[in-house]
Amino acid sequence: MVQAYILIQTEVGRARDVAGVIADLAGVVRVDAVTGPYDVVVLTEANTVDELGKLIVSKVQMVPGITRTLTCSVVRL
Repeated sequence: MVQAYILIQTEVGRARDVAGVIADLAGVVRVDAVTGPYDVVVLTEANTVDELGKLIVSKVQMVPGITRTLTCSVVRL
């Protein structure tokens, strides 16, 4: 199992809408609206890195209202 945090910037006033849509996607563990340079933080998981990439590129980044994402892979130290 691989996990990643996705830091999302949204259009002004769209954080709630974006978070609501993303919360319903398969592979999403947690969604939080936050303050600061990012508007929404998402914890995702998948069986492989390729599956995680497909989730991010073909589902998360397609949500209307998102302007930018930054993906941070979880590592086990």
